[in-house]
Amino acid sequence: MLIALDWGTTSLRAWLLDEAGAVVDSRTAPLGIMRVADARFEAAFHEVCGAWLAAHPGVGAIASGMIGSRQGWHEAAYVDCPAASEDLAARLLRFETTSGTRIAIVPGVALRAAVPDVMRGEETQVLGVLPAGGDGLLVLPGTHCKWVRARDGRIEWFATFMTGELFAVLREHSILGRLMEGDTFDEAAFVRGVDAGAAQGSVAANLFGVRTLGLFGEIAAAGLHSYLSGLLIGDELADGLQRIGSDRTASPLLIGEPALVELYRRAFARLGVAAWAGDAAAALRGLRRIAKAAALA
Repeated sequence: MLIALDWGTTSLRAWLLDEAGAVVDSRTAPLGIMRVADARFEAAFHEVCGAWLAAHPGVGAIASGMIGSRQGWHEAAYVDCPAASEDLAARLLRFETTSGTRIAIVPGVALRAAVPDVMRGEETQVLGVLPAGGDGLLVLPGTHCKWVRARDGRIEWFATFMTGELFAVLREHSILGRLMEGDTFDEAAFVRGVDAGAAQGSVAANLFGVRTLGLFGEIAAAGLHSYLSGLLIGDELADGLQRIGSDRTASPLLIGEPALVELYRRAFARLGVAAWAGDAAAALRGLRRIAKAAALA
């Protein structure tokens, strides 16, 4: 038996796996690292998995995500690109809880460049959908969207776009949000935003158009958040496609929350690029793959 944990900033997902890697039980809790008071991660772990620990004495756990960050339970050092599941398995951070449960935390991945980049948690999702020895372009929408190029089964290159966080900050804490109403998706406004963002003007200049289009009634207040979303995603896609250069025609595999994946799929389609939704269980598949490489399961 093995416990697998996808432990991020806002939530914790846990699975109990049998010897064959099949899911016996699962739990989800709003106990991401930023929601655990006083960094009481062991208590949070027992709150979610205590029944499993009691029923299966000696069961260990493997965890990925922000739980291995500097703000998490224990910091797991980054593995440099290129990185495969075997590289992550070899660098697992292992420790025991005060009650004797063996925990292994998956390290993040670092790209050493003029301006370095890092990921923590996404590497497990990527390796969960990437076939052994496979190549691919993967896009992981989220608060910090990752674009990942994989070759020969390894994470070779990636780039981070703070699109989701920028959207939240601008909507909630800037003048752009003052005219916005509701949360209903407006496809026409979204597409118009994608077109404007992908035109590759200055995003700092384009953003003010969210306000003026609302002021002059060209986009209804209920559609302005969709326009802002499209604008930021369009800007990201144009830059991301430029970065991958000769791979521009590659079909990106999208991994993430279904509603957000669908927005990115529509935006890619608007730019003439077919994108596909990946496995929703990518994190679990990646944890199982890394655990197997480390002989944990």
